[in-house]
Formats: sequence, structure tokens, C-alpha cells
Amino acid sequence: MDDLEKAILFSFDESGSVDPVLKSQAVAYCQQIKETSSICRLSIERVSSTKFVQVQFWCLQTLHEILHLKYSSINPDEKSYIRESVLSIACYEVPKDKNSVGVLDSPAFIKNKFAQVFVTLIYFEYPLIWSSVFLDLLSHLSKGAPVIDMFCRVLNALDDELISLDYPRSAEEITVASRVKDAMRQQCVPQIVRAWYDIVTLYRNSDPDLSAGMLDTTRRYITWIDIGLIANDAFVPLLFELILVDGQSEQLRGTAASCVLAIVSKRMDPQSKLSLLRSLQISRVFSLVVGDGESELVSKLAALLTGYASEILDCSKHLDSEDIKGISMELLDEVLPSVFYVMQNSDLDATFNIVQFLSCYASTMKSLSPLREKQVVHVGQMLEVIRARICYDSTYRDNLNLPDKIGREEEDRMTEYRKDLFVLLRTVGRVAPDVTQVFIRNSLASAHGSSESNVEEVEAALSLLYAFGESISDEAMRTGSGVLRELVPMLLSARFSCHSHRMVALVYLETITRYMKFVQENTQCIPLVLTAFLDERGIHHPNINVSRRASYLFMRVVKLLKAKLVPFIETILQNLQDTVAQFISVNWISKEPKCSASEDGSHIFEAIGLLIGMEDVPPEKQSEYLSALLTPLCQQVELLLVDAKAQSPDDSFAKVSSIQQVIMAINALSKGFSERLVTASRPAIGIMFKQALDVLLQILLVFPKIEPLRNKVTSFLHRMVDTLGTSVFPYLPKALDQLLVESEPKEMVGFLVLINQLICKFNTLVGDILEEVFPAIASRVFHILPQDAFPSGPGSNTEEIRELQELQRTFYTFLHVMTTHDLSSVFLAPGSRAYLDPIMRLLLYASCNHKDILIRKACVQIFIRLIKDWCVKPSGEEKVPGFQSFVIETFATNCCLYSVLDKSFEFRDANTHVLFGEIVVAQKVMYEKFGDDFLIHFVSRGFPAAHCPQDLAEEYCQKLQGSDIKTLKSFYQSLIENLRRHQNASLVFR
Repeated sequence: MDDLEKAILFSFDESGSVDPVLKSQAVAYCQQIKETSSICRLSIERVSSTKFVQVQFWCLQTLHEILHLKYSSINPDEKSYIRESVLSIACYEVPKDKNSVGVLDSPAFIKNKFAQVFVTLIYFEYPLIWSSVFLDLLSHLSKGAPVIDMFCRVLNALDDELISLDYPRSAEEITVASRVKDAMRQQCVPQIVRAWYDIVTLYRNSDPDLSAGMLDTTRRYITWIDIGLIANDAFVPLLFELILVDGQSEQLRGTAASCVLAIVSKRMDPQSKLSLLRSLQISRVFSLVVGDGESELVSKLAALLTGYASEILDCSKHLDSEDIKGISMELLDEVLPSVFYVMQNSDLDATFNIVQFLSCYASTMKSLSPLREKQVVHVGQMLEVIRARICYDSTYRDNLNLPDKIGREEEDRMTEYRKDLFVLLRTVGRVAPDVTQVFIRNSLASAHGSSESNVEEVEAALSLLYAFGESISDEAMRTGSGVLRELVPMLLSARFSCHSHRMVALVYLETITRYMKFVQENTQCIPLVLTAFLDERGIHHPNINVSRRASYLFMRVVKLLKAKLVPFIETILQNLQDTVAQFISVNWISKEPKCSASEDGSHIFEAIGLLIGMEDVPPEKQSEYLSALLTPLCQQVELLLVDAKAQSPDDSFAKVSSIQQVIMAINALSKGFSERLVTASRPAIGIMFKQALDVLLQILLVFPKIEPLRNKVTSFLHRMVDTLGTSVFPYLPKALDQLLVESEPKEMVGFLVLINQLICKFNTLVGDILEEVFPAIASRVFHILPQDAFPSGPGSNTEEIRELQELQRTFYTFLHVMTTHDLSSVFLAPGSRAYLDPIMRLLLYASCNHKDILIRKACVQIFIRLIKDWCVKPSGEEKVPGFQSFVIETFATNCCLYSVLDKSFEFRDANTHVLFGEIVVAQKVMYEKFGDDFLIHFVSRGFPAAHCPQDLAEEYCQKLQGSDIKTLKSFYQSLIENLRRHQNASLVFR
């Protein structure tokens, strides 16, 4: 072993036994050797004389790099030596030392790397320099398996590295590939094909792996060589003989099937293709797919049959002759039973292709009306296949019922896998609605009637009905066309032996919900719907996941049916007594987890609220129903609040959870009651909600710092604002004061959103309340927000920073809502005056510099509104001393001129363009309010600083005084762009 071999072995070491310093020296030494002029000769000599595969690989990799990157700089003699040596190695002509290992006797990865080197020579030298390369290889194939194997590898590498379009290619590579293919077609393709045939025939029994490798190479080349060289009386019978002979190597049979698929998929005109397909007599392989669905052969045959059927279908689309179309339909009828069988029994990859094919086939049937008898049979077979494929594996039955991690993963996988199958179902449903409905009805009847039906079959039958619902029009759903009139009542009354399983129960309830439009028109079905939701199939199901989902779906059903459910209210409430009791009687000391703690648990209260909140319900009954629910809920809160501070931390946690539940329940309940009913037609209902509000506001006093409770109470206040209207006012001061106490940024955002809701709903009516609370809001916000800009760069995107940014955005929105709802006078109230100056500075900075263009626009709009509210016509008395001069001297120049001159102000951005429009409006409003005071200052102070020519300044004055907004905006944009071009320095607001 010389120094080079040692260095290569050291550089390849991954065991850690070589000292890192020594390894880096070895790498450097190898690199130094690569730079020598004799490296090609050295690599070729060493690759055949070494016994180390690492050295062989390094030599071949080096040779490949040199040829690939420096071919043009290699001298002709050196190229000739490389060419002769590479051919000698490929043809087993290099004499071997007894201590060396030849390339053809080396591991597969060495042979593949050598083939890559060989192909690099073909890239540069064929056909102009080395025109005989393929003939040279062919002449040595008689030497046996090692040379034949290398011949295969070279052709495969040529396909991978240059010819195949499965990989992205450069323009140069595409040109070289065309040159190589054209030369091969003219010179040697027939000889190569003959060699393939002879080798496969010769070695099919003695070395089936070699024959299989040769056929895999053949498959690659069928796409671009003359199809007549393969699709003939010699090669095709050989391929089918290999496929059909039992006992032959499965790999060889599979590659033969792949070759036939390549023939089938060959591009050609439709009529020639159809003749070719017909001549193949593909029916010979149909019996072979009836076997092990997991075997490689069946998988390859599945792909062949799918490809064959797809090509027939494609031909039929492009042929006009009825006779020829008839032939294609005959071939299709012949192959489809096998395709259906394959779809049920082969692997998923093949199934995916088959689904695509069947979707196309079903789509072509749309134009055929009525369907032929065989096509009706095919529709039924498609539906059988879909039902079989959407069934869950019974192995996962228990996992899916819990569900555990395995069950959830399987559910997710099947949901994704089923998508294409359900698309196919809907296509079939549109083509043959009657056949599809009858099939689904029979599936459901079979699942319902058989005592042996298992979970998977029942779930599949219900899923078919659910998915089919998407393809039914609203009109067909309402009228119950076809067998729907029979199918929906059958569904509603169904009780399956496996109904306790989560998957069955969930899809059952989802399916009922999907067909509710039928129930809307067929009210005789309402009792069946209610029974299904209220018994152990729905809300009383033993699986908590099902009962929660049932509560939510029942709420949706109530929203849909509403007034039609009035006669059933008593029955519904009686059936829900235990569910409601479970919610309101939980002992807070209990350490057991409460299954209703999910948000879904409150949906049952929303459903009840929707039911009893209708004006169709008699007033006395309505009061009775609501009192029966609200009174115990409020009592439970009062009970939980008693001596709260005396409890241990664990007890307090349990209390908080219980109180959260009650607030969610009352909140959900209130959603069914309109403001008009509560405040006008039935004020007694309003009194009950006010009493509930009074009770829930006590929570803020007892638990002032518990964020989840504050959020829940805030959410309830939102509801009461919508429900109670102005009668909520007496409760607001106390509530708002309490919510402001020590509020964190996140809580402050929620508080401001509540205030915004009040302002948007009540406008100036909320002025007095806002005057009271505004100083505390301003004080808290200015205390929380940083004085300087938010940090940027690495480490600045923390949760804390994001919360502060959200608070800032919400505060700007709050100020915008105030000014645009005629409440700017609140800024001038005695308690708020102290915050006027910091607010103006904040708005000014944001209008000029904020990164969020929408916030900048909002701030400009605030200034426009304040100018209109606080400034009278020229020479009038100032309403807010100093405001006019602030606007003219600071806002106008900094926001309306300097900020838009900055090149970061991008006119092409849509939001920025809208902001620019507001800035132009601001100038128009300032001129209307301040007259020449504004114009003189803006033109004499601002424009000179921006180096504006006098003629443009004068034109600006004319446009401002006489033009409409659109004309002024267009001129001002061109003015700004002109000024930008003539100045290097940018003016930045400070």
C-alpha cells in the first residue's frame, strides 16, 4: 500500500479511529494529487490494480470530475488513452493482478460509477469522435455475464444521465441527447435490440436476474426507438411467454410486464395505437392477477392492465369512426373486470392510478344516455370496488374506538386515501344517480339487516351515503328524488349492533346532518331525527367524543329546523335534563376530570337557547324554561364564590374550571335570544339575563387575576352588549373598572375590542361611559407600551414583543373607532386632556413611519376627522388651542410631504396607494379649514426643503384650490416622483 492508497483510505474513514489532523492531511494530499497533470492516467492504472474499493471509487470519481469539468483541456493523446482504457475495462480485457479486484468484479456501486464515467465519454465523443462505441461494446458481449451486466449499466446510466425526461435537463443536455439518439437510431439501435432479445432468450433460465436487468434496460428505451423493433412477432411472444410461464423468476416476469406496459404507453396516432393494443391479446394475463395482492408480479400486472385500459379509453376519445369506437369499447369491456379485481386487491399505488382511470371512464359515460347494459354492470362493479376500498382494516378497530395515537394516525391516513375514491363516487353518482342510490340503499339495508355486519362494513356503508350527499342538488335533496325518500327514513331509524363504536356513531350523526334539507321539507321525519340525537346513538352515547360531537351537530340541526321544533321543546328538554344537570351539578371539590369541560359541552346550551329563545314560544313558558336553566347556573356560581380565598390552590383550580363551565353555558344559552325580544317584547327575559350578568361580574372581584375567567367574563359581556342593548349600560362602569385592574397586554387587547364593540353599536350614547374610562385606558396603554420603537432583528420576535405589537395595533384601531363615531370630544374631557399631547405625537409618528401601511392609513384618517371636528373655517376661534399650528407646521410637512418622498413609500403597492389617497384628502381638508395659512406654510417651508422647482409649486397651488381629489392625487403623485428623481438625500421625519 503506497501513500496515495493510505491517504484515500484515511480520507474515507468514518469509524473515528483516524486522528482528525491526519485525516485532514490525507484529504489535502488527495486533493494535491488531483491537481497533477497525470491524474487521469494514474486513476485508470490504479482502478484496475488496487484491492480496495475505496481507492477504486476515488479513482473513478476523480476521472468523472476531470472529464466532466475539464474535458476540453485534456490533450488528444490523453483522451485516446482514456477511451481505450475505459473500453478495455468494460470488456474485461485489463489483465488483473492476483492482489487486485477488477471493476467488473467489484460491488454494484463501483460498476455504476464506472458506467457514469463511460457515459461522460459518450456525452463528449459520440458520434463525432468515438463513433463505434456501441458497436465496440456489442462485439464483446459474447464474453458472458460480467460484460453483459456492464453493457446494461452503461445503457441505464446513459438514460439516467442524459436521455430520460424524468429529470430536469439543461438546453445543452437536451441538444446532446437528441444528437446521441439520432446517431444511435441510424447506426446501432437494431443491433442493440437484437442483442437484448438474444441475451434474454439465452439467460432466462441460467441467469434470470441478468435477463431481468436486460429487460429493464429495454423498457427504458422503448419510449424513443422504433416501436416495430419491439412490437413484432419475435419480441412480443417472448415477453408474454416470460410473463405466463409459471415457475419463472418473479422478477423476470415482472420486468417483462413492465416492457409490455412501455409498448402499450408508446406515443402514436390513435388508430395505430388501437391496432397495436388489439394485437397484443392482453387477455392472456387476466388470470394472473387473481393471486397474492402483495406480490411484485401482481403489482406490475395491475399497472399493465391500468395502463392498457387507459390507453384504450384515450384512443376512443380521439377517434370519430363508430366502428373503431366499437372496437375500443369491446377491448374495454374485456379488460374492465380484471381492472375492478385489481382495484380491490392490489397495492395502493396502483389503486391510485386506477381511480384516475375510472374517473375518466365514468366521465365519458356522461355523454351516453341511456347507458348500455354492460355499462350499468360496470357502474355497479365500480361501486362495489369503492365500498371495498374505503373499508378500514379491522386490525385497527380498537385503536379507532378510543382513539389512541395509532387510531388517529390510521384515521388521518384513510381520510387522505379516501378522497380520490369519494371523488369517483360523486362522478358515478352524477352519471348514474339511480344505480348509485339503489346500491347505497342496498348497502345500508345489508349493514342494518345482517346480524353479522361488522364495524368496518357499517362505517363504509354510512360513509358512502355521506359522500354521495355532496353530489345531490339542493332541489333533489329537498324533494327526495329517486330512492332518497326511502333512504333517509331508513337511515334515521337505523340501529346497528356496532353503534357503540366511535367511528360508526360519528359518521351516522354526520350523515343525518348532511341530509337535513330533506327533513326540512318532510317534517314527519323530525321525531326520528330527535330520537337519533337524543338517545344513546347521539348525545347519550357512551363515548365522550361522540356525545360532544352530537351536541355540536344537534345545535346545527336546531338552527336549521328552528320553528318546526316548537311542538317538541318539552320532549327535548326532558331528554336533556341529565346532560344539563351534569353541567350544573359538578362538585368543585371533585378531583375527577369533567368530561363536559370541552367547549363542545356548551353547544347543548346553545341548542336549548335557540329553541326556547324563539318568539313562537309562549312568554310564560319561555320565562319558565329560562329560569329553570339560569337560576341553578347562577346559584352554582354564587356557591363557588363563597369563601374562595379560604380554599387550597388545588381547590381553587377546580373552582375556576367549574366557573368557566357555567359562564360558557350561560353565554351559549344567550345566543338564542334577540335584542328585540329581550328588551322590547319580553323584558322579563332581559331582567333574568341582567341578574345573571350581575352574578358573573362578581367573579372579577373574587378572582381578579385569573386570566381564563377574565376572558370568559369579557366574552359574556360581548354577548350581553348584543343581547341587552342599552340596558347593559348600568353594569358597564363596574365591569370596565374591574377588567382594567392590572391588565396585561393580552387582556388589554381584549378590553379594547370590547370598548370598540360598544362604540360601534351605540355611537355617541356611550360617550359618558367612555369619558369616565378613557383616562384609565390611556394611562394603562402608555404604561405598557415602550417609549421607543419595537426592536428588530434576531431575537426580537418573542411572544412578549408580539403581544405588545398587537396591543399597539388594537389601540390605534380604538382611537380610529372613537374619532369615526363622533366621539373625538372625549379627548378634550377634563380627565383626558393630559393624554392629548402624547396621543397626538403617537399618531403623528405612526402616520409617517409605521411599518404597517394600514395603521398609517388609519392614523391619517384620524387626523382628517380631528381637523374636521376641531377646526372651524379660517379666522374662526380655535376649539383646541395649538392644534391648528401643530397640524400645519408638523403633520402637514412630515406626513404629507417628507414621508411620501422617502423611497420606501412604494406607489406600486395597493395599500400604499390607498394611504396616498388619504394623504391627498388630508391636504384638501387642511386647505378647506385653514386656507392660505396652510398653503403658504406648506409651499414656502416644505417645498424648498424638498428642492421643489417654483413652477411645480405654483401648479400645486392651482390644483389644490381648483381640482377634484382624483386630479389632485394624480398630479401630486407625479410631483413626488419628479422630486425623488432630482434629489439624492431622503427627508426623514424625526
